[in-house]
Amino acid sequence: MPGPARAGALIYAKDPGLLTHFYRTLLQMDLLSQDKQLVVLENGDFQLLLHTIPEPNAGQIEVTQPPELRERSAIKLFFTVPSLAWAEAKAADLGGGLLPQQWSGPGFVLRNAFDPEGNILQLREFLGAPESH
Repeated sequence: MPGPARAGALIYAKDPGLLTHFYRTLLQMDLLSQDKQLVVLENGDFQLLLHTIPEPNAGQIEVTQPPELRERSAIKLFFTVPSLAWAEAKAADLGGGLLPQQWSGPGFVLRNAFDPEGNILQLREFLGAPESH
């Protein structure tokens, strides 16, 4: 995607470096730009911005290990990964994880996951030939 994206998502991050590593690796995203406040990541499907939570709000947020899941959010982003088994192992290595329940959709299977700060996301693995998606 040359230039600014027409659509994407922004996640506020207590530790943008940690989330940058998580999303870049798990979603195979490229780093487009990075400064003290904002990281811009992108893959062929999506542009993701990670914005540092400003003070004093950042000081009021505690990130635990394992992270406390932020399950009461009104929005859940979903992403495609090559394999849910691969994503489960990789997410755990990166400080996040996948929840155990799996569902099926038309041509894909999915599981909920969480990043190192507890944000909930959904990961999808498409079944069949990748060129048909």
